[in-house]
Amino acid sequence: MMITDTEKYILALDLGTTGNRAILFNSQGASVGQTYKELTQYYPYPGWLEHDAEEIWEDTYTIIKQVFRDTGVSASKVEAIGLTVQRETCLLWDKTTGKPLHKAIVWQDRRTTTLCLELAAKGEAEKIHQRTGLILDAYFSATKLSWLLDWMKREKLNIDPKNILAGTIDTWILWKLTGGKVHATDHSNASRTMLMNIESLDWDQELLDLFQIPREIMPEIKPSFGIFGNTKADLFGVSIPIATVLGDQQAALFAHGCNLPGMSKCTYGTGNFLIANTGDSLTKSQNQLLSTIAWTQEANGKLKATYALEGAMFTTGACLQWLRDGMKLIDSAAESELLALEVKDTNGVYFVPALSGLGAPHWDMNARGAFLGITGGVTRENMVRAVLEAIAFQVKEVVDAMNKDSEFSIGNLKVDGGVSQNNFLMQFQADLLGIPVERPAFIDATAQGAAFAAGLTIGLWDDYQKLVSNSQVEQVFNPSENVESVQESFVVWQKAVSRAKNWIE
Repeated sequence: MMITDTEKYILALDLGTTGNRAILFNSQGASVGQTYKELTQYYPYPGWLEHDAEEIWEDTYTIIKQVFRDTGVSASKVEAIGLTVQRETCLLWDKTTGKPLHKAIVWQDRRTTTLCLELAAKGEAEKIHQRTGLILDAYFSATKLSWLLDWMKREKLNIDPKNILAGTIDTWILWKLTGGKVHATDHSNASRTMLMNIESLDWDQELLDLFQIPREIMPEIKPSFGIFGNTKADLFGVSIPIATVLGDQQAALFAHGCNLPGMSKCTYGTGNFLIANTGDSLTKSQNQLLSTIAWTQEANGKLKATYALEGAMFTTGACLQWLRDGMKLIDSAAESELLALEVKDTNGVYFVPALSGLGAPHWDMNARGAFLGITGGVTRENMVRAVLEAIAFQVKEVVDAMNKDSEFSIGNLKVDGGVSQNNFLMQFQADLLGIPVERPAFIDATAQGAAFAAGLTIGLWDDYQKLVSNSQVEQVFNPSENVESVQESFVVWQKAVSRAKNWIE
């Protein structure tokens, strides 16, 4: 790659569930280099999942330095940083030592299921839904932060409460990048904590009290598009402004050009997330979807919010990671496609991907993953294919719910994320939905969206539509002659889901 003295760059940081990525984008909005480091997953007990926040920071620093070395781009040529993160994962840390007090609790973690059920039994679910747009579930940050604070009391940690800070991963990395000067988050991430009032766009004191979380430990909520602070100069030799913070799914929505009501995309990452822009109006779902903030920005001195509806499905890429690392049925995610194509069907096997319970539209914290329909003739290939088909079945459930909730029916599905590279899955998805599935050439849409937003915020770019139009479509998967048989199998799969939801009875 030719580096010129006049070229300017945007650095995107995409800090995800399974790994952390740094990508440099040039002044034309094209990726010129990236680095990635897989993140260690800690499973201390069944249903629990933790990340080492120190490892996330160290990896973030490492991949930034590495992408500069690999591309030959000097940090001085970076105009701004766009940050996008896994959303509901959260932690506590000591602001005097800069050390986490406990491992971060990941969004997939189910340890607070009992607390959620107790709150529901007390009649708190509807209040939480009305104030936050969210379903009462262990998925969100509020019960996790409550658990961490209770853990601190039990362990009797010798720490002054005034020194405790709380936040999601964006808040933690902002704090580290700025040398402890900025303790903040944005509205798209705050809207996933189950502590932010989705109409006032501020922390809800009644909910903070309900979860016994002191307001003073929570970060300041700032507009998604805006200067959050500057990196500490000695980290990279220069001070770089951090000009955007977004939740990963909202960043992908922005990358796809979905800035108007009715426009939607689906990310196939660790989980599946279908999100549709609903504009400046807050839409409450009647079909178990989430109301959330897409992004916020200052406009003419006023805070302007763009809202969205979302269907969150917890286990997608995590299924394939489990097949690889847990079951050892595959050596890589890519192998799943080859194995699925070796058989004409699943031989009657159905998989329910409830490894972390079920998200939209079920919201069943007690559901567990299951293979059903196994007979003596079932092979590894059949089981791998069943896992891929289950991913598509989940998406159909949410697309159906989204179509019921919205005046705009989804006419084609824009996709991104690592699992969207699976051609078998994308064709099966098109057949199942009966609509085209559109995959871009650049699938790291979360990082791309953060970069676009940061560059537009600082004025490196002034034409959002032009940026989006420069992104090429790599392949469109149109429904095939298999539509009818595929949709029939969906009906059987729904019966399998009902069994997995009642497995303990």
